[in-house]
Amino acid sequence: MADQTARQRARRVALDAQARMRARRVERERRRDALGVVVVSALAERDEVVSACEARAGAALARMTEQEGLSLAEAVEWCGGADLLTVREAARLRKAAQPADAARPVRGTWTTSADVGAAGASSSRGAIAAGGGSRGGRAAG
Repeated sequence: MADQTARQRARRVALDAQARMRARRVERERRRDALGVVVVSALAERDEVVSACEARAGAALARMTEQEGLSLAEAVEWCGGADLLTVREAARLRKAAQPADAARPVRGTWTTSADVGAAGASSSRGAIAAGGGSRGGRAAG
């Protein structure tokens, strides 16, 4: 009879320890779930801010090219040049700022033949005019 009581006590001790471990595991998973939601929420907020900033930049680039009559390459130069903004990135920003129905297909880096001509005429680096193109988005120089 004493052996049976000792076994029952040992069993109870083991079951209690397992219950405590399960409770800690559940709490740990709750914390991780909550932290995961914080991460995803923060990333979504960041994406919204980035989208808004890119839309402003694209709209300004569109005004530079459409209202001010600059080529995209000239607009990039006015923005600090290829060290800060590439023609490819400027084209992406400008395209993203357009309404969906006004978007037109873009081939390569250039969006119009005027951009190609202006890049050759105004590029201080001369790589594009010399046929170097803009692979990787930056003119050699």
